[in-house]
Amino acid sequence: MNFLMDVHLPISLSKFLDSQPNCSSVHVNQILQKWNTTDDAICKYADENKLVVVSKDSDFINSHLINKTPKQFIRIVLGNIANNELIKLFSNYLPSILSLSDKDEFYVELSKDQIIVID
Repeated sequence: MNFLMDVHLPISLSKFLDSQPNCSSVHVNQILQKWNTTDDAICKYADENKLVVVSKDSDFINSHLINKTPKQFIRIVLGNIANNELIKLFSNYLPSILSLSDKDEFYVELSKDQIIVID
Protein backbone atom coordinates (compact mmCIF):
# COMPACT_ATOMS: atom_id res chain seq x y z
CA MET A 1 0.00 0.00 0.00
CA ASN A 2 1.28 3.45 -0.91
CA PHE A 3 0.74 6.46 1.32
CA LEU A 4 0.85 10.26 0.99
CA MET A 5 1.48 12.08 4.29
CA ASP A 6 -0.07 15.51 4.66
CA VAL A 7 1.97 18.49 5.77
CA HIS A 8 1.03 18.32 9.47
CA LEU A 9 2.34 14.80 9.89
CA PRO A 10 6.00 14.08 10.57
CA ILE A 11 8.31 12.84 7.87
CA SER A 12 9.35 10.15 10.38
CA LEU A 13 5.92 8.52 9.91
CA SER A 14 6.54 8.44 6.17
CA LYS A 15 9.99 6.90 6.75
CA PHE A 16 8.48 4.32 9.12
CA LEU A 17 5.99 3.25 6.43
CA ASP A 18 8.78 3.03 3.86
CA SER A 19 10.50 0.52 6.15
CA GLN A 20 7.45 -1.76 6.33
CA PRO A 21 6.87 -4.68 3.95
CA ASN A 22 4.46 -3.92 1.11
CA CYS A 23 4.39 -0.21 1.98
CA SER A 24 5.79 2.96 0.53
CA SER A 25 5.23 6.55 1.44
CA VAL A 26 5.87 10.07 0.27
CA HIS A 27 5.47 13.25 2.31
CA VAL A 28 3.70 16.22 0.75
CA ASN A 29 6.85 18.27 1.41
CA GLN A 30 8.59 16.08 -1.20
CA ILE A 31 6.13 16.71 -4.05
CA LEU A 32 4.30 19.40 -5.99
CA GLN A 33 4.34 22.73 -4.12
CA LYS A 34 5.57 21.18 -0.86
CA TRP A 35 3.81 22.72 2.19
CA ASN A 36 1.93 25.10 -0.15
CA THR A 37 0.19 22.27 -2.00
CA THR A 38 -3.58 22.72 -1.88
CA ASP A 39 -5.91 20.00 -0.63
CA ASP A 40 -7.37 19.71 -4.14
CA ALA A 41 -3.91 19.16 -5.62
CA ILE A 42 -3.12 16.57 -2.92
CA CYS A 43 -6.34 14.69 -3.72
CA LYS A 44 -5.67 14.74 -7.46
CA TYR A 45 -2.06 13.63 -7.04
CA ALA A 46 -3.04 10.84 -4.62
CA ASP A 47 -5.80 9.51 -6.87
CA GLU A 48 -3.63 9.64 -10.00
CA ASN A 49 -0.81 7.79 -8.22
CA LYS A 50 -3.00 5.41 -6.18
CA LEU A 51 -1.85 6.82 -2.85
CA VAL A 52 -3.71 6.74 0.46
CA VAL A 53 -3.89 10.26 1.89
CA VAL A 54 -3.03 10.35 5.59
CA SER A 55 -3.92 13.58 7.38
CA LYS A 56 -5.23 15.21 10.53
CA ASP A 57 -7.19 17.63 8.33
CA SER A 58 -10.96 17.17 8.54
CA ASP A 59 -11.45 19.00 5.21
CA PHE A 60 -10.53 15.77 3.43
CA ILE A 61 -13.58 14.04 4.96
CA ASN A 62 -16.04 16.25 3.08
CA SER A 63 -14.01 15.98 -0.09
CA HIS A 64 -13.96 12.19 0.18
CA LEU A 65 -17.65 11.83 1.01
CA ILE A 66 -19.02 14.47 -1.38
CA ASN A 67 -16.53 14.60 -4.26
CA LYS A 68 -15.16 11.04 -3.95
CA THR A 69 -11.60 12.36 -3.73
CA PRO A 70 -9.27 11.33 -2.30
CA LYS A 71 -10.50 7.84 -2.98
CA GLN A 72 -8.55 6.44 -0.05
CA PHE A 73 -8.20 8.51 3.10
CA ILE A 74 -6.96 7.94 6.63
CA ARG A 75 -7.69 10.64 9.19
CA ILE A 76 -5.65 10.66 12.36
CA VAL A 77 -7.88 11.93 15.15
CA LEU A 78 -5.39 12.90 17.80
CA GLY A 79 -4.19 15.99 19.51
CA ASN A 80 -0.51 16.67 19.68
CA ILE A 81 1.42 13.55 20.57
CA ALA A 82 5.06 12.62 20.31
CA ASN A 83 6.18 11.32 16.93
CA ASN A 84 7.22 7.96 18.41
CA GLU A 85 3.74 7.54 19.94
CA LEU A 86 2.14 8.32 16.55
CA ILE A 87 4.36 5.77 14.83
CA LYS A 88 3.58 3.14 17.48
CA LEU A 89 -0.15 3.78 17.08
CA PHE A 90 0.10 3.56 13.29
CA SER A 91 2.15 0.38 13.62
CA ASN A 92 -0.55 -1.19 15.80
CA TYR A 93 -3.24 -0.43 13.22
CA LEU A 94 -1.16 -1.16 10.12
CA PRO A 95 -2.41 -4.76 9.64
CA SER A 96 -6.02 -3.51 9.64
CA ILE A 97 -5.12 -0.73 7.21
CA LEU A 98 -3.28 -3.12 4.88
CA SER A 99 -6.32 -5.40 4.83
CA LEU A 100 -8.07 -2.63 2.86
CA SER A 101 -5.58 -2.77 -0.01
CA ASP A 102 -8.09 -4.41 -2.36
CA LYS A 103 -10.66 -1.62 -1.83
CA ASP A 104 -10.97 1.14 -4.43
CA GLU A 105 -12.35 3.59 -1.88
CA PHE A 106 -12.28 3.82 1.90
CA TYR A 107 -12.19 6.25 4.78
CA VAL A 108 -10.51 5.35 8.05
CA GLU A 109 -10.33 7.21 11.35
CA LEU A 110 -7.52 6.36 13.75
CA SER A 111 -7.61 7.40 17.37
CA LYS A 112 -5.75 6.21 20.44
CA ASP A 113 -8.55 3.83 21.31
CA GLN A 114 -9.95 2.58 18.01
CA ILE A 115 -9.92 2.31 14.26
CA ILE A 116 -13.11 3.04 12.35
CA VAL A 117 -13.34 1.87 8.74
CA ILE A 118 -15.96 3.21 6.34
CA ASP A 119 -15.81 1.61 2.90
